[in-house]
Amino acid sequence: MHAAWTLGVAATVLCALAGCASDPARLPIGSTRTQALQQLGKPTATYALPGGGERLQYSREPAGYQVDNVDLDAAGRVVAVRSMLTYPLYDNPIQLNKWTEADVLRAYGKPYQVTRVSSFDGAVWSWQYIDNYMPRLFYVYFNPAGVVVRYDTGENPQIELGGK
Repeated sequence: MHAAWTLGVAATVLCALAGCASDPARLPIGSTRTQALQQLGKPTATYALPGGGERLQYSREPAGYQVDNVDLDAAGRVVAVRSMLTYPLYDNPIQLNKWTEADVLRAYGKPYQVTRVSSFDGAVWSWQYIDNYMPRLFYVYFNPAGVVVRYDTGENPQIELGGK
């Protein structure tokens, strides 16, 4: 039993260390694209950025609560690392009546869900995030032409807390 317990503890420690190694926030600015891929693994999406740069996007949606963007310059060096679904979302880069679905995908990745509501003529995309240990949703509203007209946050009605 002691050997099994030791093996379990060792596995837990290794998993924790691997998680730390794959945390985009630990990637030093100036790292190369190759170093980023070695440390973080394959991104869930990549996007071209203005000026010849590239965004490596690491999303844990739909099951998780994080989307991290690693921006590379034209030379392939890391110039920015940003966690997009951290609260508060006050530094949200969305430009109303200008951004399209492609712009939102480049910033936030694929949404947790896409819905329609009777009180709005268009699609509503949502992402899960955590605010003060509480699961929440970040909503982006698109008009029928696919342009962002509004964004908001709210409770996540699909998550029950308190063990119920």
